[in-house]
Amino acid sequence: MFDKLKQRFGKANRPVEAAEPPKPPPIIDVTDADFEAVVLRSPLLTVVDFWAEWCQPCQVMSAYVGFLAREYEGRVLVAALDADEHPETPARYNVMGLPTLLLLRDGVEIDRIVGVVGYDEIKTRVERLLANS
Repeated sequence: MFDKLKQRFGKANRPVEAAEPPKPPPIIDVTDADFEAVVLRSPLLTVVDFWAEWCQPCQVMSAYVGFLAREYEGRVLVAALDADEHPETPARYNVMGLPTLLLLRDGVEIDRIVGVVGYDEIKTRVERLLANS
């Protein structure tokens, strides 16, 4: 019966074309509670985006971080931490301004980007750090 209904309404044997929703960037949201487990214990080069909702420049850098996460997926761990919601970690790393990107290897800070810089600058620094690993 179902097949007859499909034929009557023109749906018989027509493949369903479902549009695949866009994948969100592979960015891990971290908190003060899980920062050590996720970021400091990561075997990958890690980029942490410290941001806040009220911060306009953070929106620009967050977009760049999204591009970075897609381009280096599997080679670089990309995380984001809301500095207002989780203030302990930014204080521990002396994050004084937003946006700030920390680049860490084996739990140790090896580079820092404060303020807005171009995506090419971020990529250049990440590439250099990957080459030196």
